Amino acid sequence: MSSKFTELAIDCADPNGLARFWCSVLDYEVQDEDDGIVTIGSPVVPEGNNHLGPVPPTLTFAHVPEGKTVKNRLHLDINPTDREQDEEVRRLLDLGARHADVGQGDESWVVLADPEGNEFCVLADRRP
Repeated sequence: MSSKFTELAIDCADPNGLARFWCSVLDYEVQDEDDGIVTIGSPVVPEGNNHLGPVPPTLTFAHVPEGKTVKNRLHLDINPTDREQDEEVRRLLDLGARHADVGQGDESWVVLADPEGNEFCVLADRRP
């Protein structure tokens, strides 16, 4: 038997604000809010713990007092599903993302940072 990836926890200063940003990015919705923790997930799948097979993971944003200080060692890669990479990058910048330089050089993906500085990549040619 094995485990399945169902949730990614993200420390942040503003759980509600960051959850709203990622809901817009991923077309997720808020599933739970409690005492400085906001959980978001896909509106079209059942709870991950009891569902057989793969499920889109939830993201949990927890308030912490300290700020981000270094490059993430873990990051999200996202894939546009209904538009080209450059159109998706423009949409994400309009939502509050910004370009980030993590030493990637000239690559096919675009590195952005969310409103709290967490880096993520927008991939060019993978379609889910």
